[in-house]
Amino acid sequence: MSAKDKMHSGELYLPFDKSVFEEQLKRLDKLFEFNNIKPSQLEKRSQMMKEMFAEVGENCYIESPFHSNFGGKHIHFGNNVYCNFGCTFVDDTHIFVGDNTMFGPNVVLATAGHPILPKLREQGYQYNAPVKIGKNCWLGAGVIVLPGITIGDNCVIGAGSVVTKDIPNNSVAVGNPCKVMRKVNERDKEFYFKDLKIDYNNL
Repeated sequence: MSAKDKMHSGELYLPFDKSVFEEQLKRLDKLFEFNNIKPSQLEKRSQMMKEMFAEVGENCYIESPFHSNFGGKHIHFGNNVYCNFGCTFVDDTHIFVGDNTMFGPNVVLATAGHPILPKLREQGYQYNAPVKIGKNCWLGAGVIVLPGITIGDNCVIGAGSVVTKDIPNNSVAVGNPCKVMRKVNERDKEFYFKDLKIDYNNL
């Protein structure tokens, strides 16, 4: 099995294999171009995302700078996905993001890991596991999601959390390691932040 194939199999491989590294550099050049597009050039930004990403839906927007190991090659966005400044998506293998999901500043989605055994790390070995984020999620500033994690639909992950285990649908979760605090509930239909009420008449 080639190094390229092993990238998506969960097996150990060498990321500086020529077949992998040459393509990565080309894609990082493209990402550099993307990060230097003026914010006002909305159509150009949108077109470049379609060229760079595995999939990108309608009305997606990424604030620059955006960091990505493979320049988006293995990133799959649904519709209406928003990434705030400084997000890092380590897309050595696939990252899936559902519709209407938002990422705060400096969120990290990491698919790549390295073995615990020092001898293997000395040789540069790596493995990858996909990350899946559901629909209608909000990941607050500085959230880190580790390789192989799935976050369900309608979840809120508190700022600064480190997600080491899967998070089920409709959860509010926070902490390091990130833990479910509660479910999205009836009170959330009345209050949007602490004791501030939703004024439906003015929405």
